[in-house]
Amino acid sequence: MSLEQSFQEYLKANLPSVQSFHPFFNEALSNMLLAGGKHFRAKLLLSVVTHLKPSEFKKALQIALALECIHTYSLIHDDLPAMDNADFRRGKPTLHKLYDETTAILVGDALNTEAFLLIAKSEFKDEIKTRLSEILAFNAGLHGMVLGQAIDCFFEGKRLNLEELEFLHLHKTARLIAASLEMGAIICELENKQCKSLYEFGLKLGLLFQINDDIIDFLGDEKSAGKPTKHDTQKNSFVNLLGIENALKSKEKLSLECENLLLDFDEKLAFELKNLMQKYL
Repeated sequence: MSLEQSFQEYLKANLPSVQSFHPFFNEALSNMLLAGGKHFRAKLLLSVVTHLKPSEFKKALQIALALECIHTYSLIHDDLPAMDNADFRRGKPTLHKLYDETTAILVGDALNTEAFLLIAKSEFKDEIKTRLSEILAFNAGLHGMVLGQAIDCFFEGKRLNLEELEFLHLHKTARLIAASLEMGAIICELENKQCKSLYEFGLKLGLLFQINDDIIDFLGDEKSAGKPTKHDTQKNSFVNLLGIENALKSKEKLSLECENLLLDFDEKLAFELKNLMQKYL
């Protein structure tokens, strides 16, 4: 069974739910988790574990699900009327369109906190669970994704320079991608130097991911993207700042930098990470 199939099966068998008399809250909790998506962050974590400490793979699936919960909560909140006001995500109606805004906010809140419960209830040693929680909280919260989103929303319609744009997307997108790799390294109990190397690679990979997303928004169609395209005209994107030709050149440059960093990694892990890059970027 492939890594993708293993995670898909685990996700479907372990969807968050709660006993209550609410008519559709459990359905709403599962909706966006089941709507598809790349599961890119979960795959990064599981790739590290698969190649460096495969005996921990089954236990690591729960941590990969925690990552997916955090990422999905961020998408749900990102789509809200107060932020991007998006009608579609992953080719399906966004939660506030399918249900209502209150449900979307609360589902996002639930998935955010559920992620840390999943880590706390996992079978890893306490010191590993503590580090996993710390890394996820740092990179998904105030010092990472939340700060990036705050800057993105506040400066919409106001042009940032390249340094500011990279700061925005290093926080909003890249830190959680980097955290996925670092969390895999923590599960494998790698040395600090190896953990840092994977994290630094993840930051570059995250910027590459964002540039690619901006290019897809500019060049792609709604069906292939799974969401409205040509939607970021007021956003601070790499395409809007650099133009499409220079954005494509920046993507190529970052791709080469990522591939060069892979030369220092375990050969099998580097091969797997390169495959993920080629498949999704």
